[in-house]
Amino acid sequence: MATATCLMFWVLLIADPVWTQSVRQAYEVLDPEDWDVHDDFYCPRECFCPPSFPTALYCENRGLKEIPAIPSRIWYLYLENNQIETIPEKPFQNATQLRWINLNKNKITNYGIEKGALSQLKKLLFLFLEDNELEEVPSPLPRSLEQLQLARNKVSSIPQGTFSNLENLTLLDLQHNKLLDNAFQRDTFKGLKNLMQLNMAKNALRNMPPRLPANTMQLFLDNNSIEAIPENYFNVIPKVAFLRLNHNKLSDAGLPSRGFDVSSILDLQLSHNQLTNFPRINANLQHLHLDHNKIKNVNISVICPTTLRAEQDAFIHGPQLSYLRLDGNEIKPPIPIDIVACFKLLQAFII
Repeated sequence: MATATCLMFWVLLIADPVWTQSVRQAYEVLDPEDWDVHDDFYCPRECFCPPSFPTALYCENRGLKEIPAIPSRIWYLYLENNQIETIPEKPFQNATQLRWINLNKNKITNYGIEKGALSQLKKLLFLFLEDNELEEVPSPLPRSLEQLQLARNKVSSIPQGTFSNLENLTLLDLQHNKLLDNAFQRDTFKGLKNLMQLNMAKNALRNMPPRLPANTMQLFLDNNSIEAIPENYFNVIPKVAFLRLNHNKLSDAGLPSRGFDVSSILDLQLSHNQLTNFPRINANLQHLHLDHNKIKNVNISVICPTTLRAEQDAFIHGPQLSYLRLDGNEIKPPIPIDIVACFKLLQAFII
C-alpha cells in the first residue's frame, strides 16, 4: 500500500508541472528583490507583518541600516531604534497609503534625506523623527502632514519657506534642540494656519519667538533663557490656553504692563524664574504655577482679578483659579485669609 502511494505521488509530480511549481513556490524563500511589493501578502524579511493588523509594518529594534521597500497596503510604518542614516525616495515609491512613519532613534541627517522622499507621501499625517542627527527642519514635507515630531535633534536652523505649505499641521515639536533667536524670521511660521501646539522647550532662546500662528493654543517654552515678553505679545495668539515658561529668566521688569491678564489663558506655568511679585492674572485662569521664584508677599488687593464678565454663567462664582502653587519662594506667614475669599474655587494651594 505504501509503495502504491509513493508511486502515485511520483506520477503526480511528473504529470502536473503546475502543481509541482506551486508546491515549490510555497516553500522556497525568494530573494526580496524578486518580491512584488504590490502583493497583498508581501512582507520585508527584516520586518514583522501582523496578520491581525495588515496595514502595519513593524521594523523597529532590528539594527537596520536601510529602509526596506514598503508594501503598497501599509498605513503605519515603525522603524524606530535602528541605525538608519538616510531616507531615499525608492523604498516609498509604492507606499502611497502611508499615514504614520516612526523613525525615532536613528542616525538620520539632513544630507541623508533625498529631496522628494517625504513630500511624495501625499497622505502622510504623522512623522516622527525624534532622537536623530538633524540640524535643520527637513523640507519639503507633504502638505497633508498634521504632526511633526523633531525633539532631541541638533536643529539650529529653519530654512525660509519650510512651513509655507503645511496648513494642515496642528502639532510642531522642536523641544530639546539648538534653536537660537536668529533661527526665526518674521515669516518663519507663515502658512501654519491650523497649528495648535508648539513646543520649543529646552533650546537656547532669549526672546519669545516672533509672529506665532494665530490659532496656537498650547505654547511650551520651558528651559530656555527668556528674559522678557514684549508688550501686546499675546494679541497675536488670542487663543492661547496653555502657556509654559518654567525655568527661564523672567523678572517683573520683563513682563508686559498687563502681565498675564489674558482671557484665553487657562493654565500658566512660571516656575523657576526671577519674579519678586505676584503677576497680574485674568479671572479665567484655572491653574497657576509660581513656585521657586523670589516672591516675598501676597497682596490680595493686587492679585485678585476684578474684571469679570458677569453675563456668562461660568463666572458667577468669581475668579476660576482652582490650583495655585507658591512653594519655593520667600513668602513668610501668615498667608492672607483673603486669598481664599478671592479664589473661591481654589482646591489645591501649595506654599
